[in-house]
Amino acid sequence: MTQQQLAPPAAGRTTGRTTGRSAVPRPRRSGRWSAPALTALGLFAAARLTGAAAVVVAARLTGQHPLGVLGRTWDSLWYLGIAAHGYGARTLHFGPVVQSDLAFFPLYPALIRALHTVLPFLSGGACGLLVAWTAALAAALGIHRIGTRLHGPVTAGVLVVLWGLLPHAVVLSLGYTEPLLSALAAWSLAAVLDRNWLWAGALAALAGLARPNGCAVAAAVVAAAAAEVVRRRGGVTHRLWTGALLAPAGWCAYVGWVGVRTGDPLGGYFAVQRRWGSSFDLGAGAVRTVRGLLLHGDRFVVPTALLTVALAVLLYALLLLGRAPLPLLVYSGVLLLVTLGGAGFFASKPRFLVPAFPLLLPLACALATTWRTRPAQALTVLGALAGFSTAYGAYLVVYAHTPL
Repeated sequence: MTQQQLAPPAAGRTTGRTTGRSAVPRPRRSGRWSAPALTALGLFAAARLTGAAAVVVAARLTGQHPLGVLGRTWDSLWYLGIAAHGYGARTLHFGPVVQSDLAFFPLYPALIRALHTVLPFLSGGACGLLVAWTAALAAALGIHRIGTRLHGPVTAGVLVVLWGLLPHAVVLSLGYTEPLLSALAAWSLAAVLDRNWLWAGALAALAGLARPNGCAVAAAVVAAAAAEVVRRRGGVTHRLWTGALLAPAGWCAYVGWVGVRTGDPLGGYFAVQRRWGSSFDLGAGAVRTVRGLLLHGDRFVVPTALLTVALAVLLYALLLLGRAPLPLLVYSGVLLLVTLGGAGFFASKPRFLVPAFPLLLPLACALATTWRTRPAQALTVLGALAGFSTAYGAYLVVYAHTPL
């Protein structure tokens, strides 16, 4: 990014910070395809292409097929199975425990199937990667829009780059659902900040069909709508009510469908999750898992996961102190609560937090200030993050043999 492109907002320009009068900042016009946005998008793409290239090289060195590693890793196989054969075609049996594909939400495999129908010459894995990579770019643009609205183009650009350089940002280059959830969440939250309630609710409903923790988007929309009702003392339009009611519809629809299919309308989906060892127990299971992994598991992945989760908690505290808009606080808080309180798959918890991009706002603000005064130091920090993210991502996918 050049100094001109990263110039701070002009004097007197508002930053859209939350005031005591409204939990949602006033709408402000901003160009979606401005030069700073395209620059940030290019830097993000470069970061993720570098990460993907590192995975490809590591795969080649270990005799693995690069496309298989990128597009058919861990959960990707389940999604590809659903896309090809529908639900119920694949289960895993571990003694009395049966792991079902009903644990996986339907939007991503539906998009893979649709793309494969249009482009039948592409394999399922290639279609999955194309969907994920497109969603990651869309998410980067949505994140930039939010960052620009709140703090200007400099911070927005840094925010996008930081998101692309997370330790677990490698999942944004794989056939996983985090890019899709991040894109839907970013644009839904941007719509909330613009008070475009119908778009916010519709995108939140789609987010609820993408991942279990997509309910965080619906919670943010509903909370923002409730705050708006209180602020206006009931004088709101039907668009707000429609958006608020629409927001949780996707998540509720899939959870309800699984319940009906399993014969337990209220608890069927949660029973499916428990068979995977995934439940909400306020973190008790996570503590036991960490103890076992530290004693017998990967000595690099688990400490990194612990450090990442701890840093996420700290960043959320800074987000609260910085009086971030209510929708961002609710969205990040629900993601953090689900991640911390869920049992099982502790090494995957940093991946669950990849969509929690608002947590990076305090760091982005600090680094943007450094960029304006000491650009060499800011570049050094970003370079170090890029090196670690690239190397760790390749290690995590190719060498760690830990469920991602």
